[in-house]
Amino acid sequence: MDLIPSDQLAEVTLEAAPGTITNEKAQAWRRCGVNRVSLGVQSLVTEEARRTGRKHTPETVVHDLKILDDAGITNVNLDLIAGLPGQTFDSWRKSLDCLTRLEPAHASVYLFEMDEESRLGREALLGGVRYGAGLLPNEEAMAEFYEIAVESLAAGGLHRYEISNFARPSCESRHNLKYWRLEPYLGFGVDAHSFDGSTRWSNPDSVEEYVERVLSGRSPALDASLTDPQEEHFFVGLRQAEGIKPSAREWLRFNGAIERGIRAGVLERDDSILRLTSRGFLVSNEIFQEFIS
Repeated sequence: MDLIPSDQLAEVTLEAAPGTITNEKAQAWRRCGVNRVSLGVQSLVTEEARRTGRKHTPETVVHDLKILDDAGITNVNLDLIAGLPGQTFDSWRKSLDCLTRLEPAHASVYLFEMDEESRLGREALLGGVRYGAGLLPNEEAMAEFYEIAVESLAAGGLHRYEISNFARPSCESRHNLKYWRLEPYLGFGVDAHSFDGSTRWSNPDSVEEYVERVLSGRSPALDASLTDPQEEHFFVGLRQAEGIKPSAREWLRFNGAIERGIRAGVLERDDSILRLTSRGFLVSNEIFQEFIS
């Protein structure tokens, strides 16, 4: 099969685990139109990666990037997680330094989220130390990890354009930008989500239920709900570093929340633009709650 012309596909992203990419896979992806790959690295410190169940090393990631480059896929994202069990400031800086040396087009930094139903989550809630619960960084450390990442990645040419996402110029994730700019999108398959500009809906997260609905001629769409476009403009749009341009009606409706945010130093206004401050990015979830009825 011939390559799909790049001018016909704006962005096709595929997610992959480090160490699972082969030349044959990468070439096949490219033939199918894939032009962006996101690698779930999590950590570029081997010991930390092992604790998350990953088997890769920094050398593995280097090898993967070479395979992708040979296949003509140069737009690559690397994911890192801040706050992993046992992570220290030294190990976090090592991951960041390694990532910037690899010079990816894009990087994502997510704060570690613990599943309270997992062994680790239950142990942490009980105040125990098994399964790495005693090695979890505290909230203050995680906030500092994030600030270190912003500074380190910017020095490496990757600038924050959204809370968790950093890119070189013109390498921002186009499909993610659609979400934050509230543009319509369609999701296909199990547990996929969609938005038509006013209504959101999702498909079943069970393969059996999804297949049963499709085979019986029913739509797989579930839980359709109308959105409040003004609220969404704030709690979705403000994730972007560029901020948002509220309408006159929105300035009036959310005046109290906006003024409180500005006085607290977590929001800033630049003429018609409203955006998070550096401090605001650290407490963004609390800020967004101010704009939800």
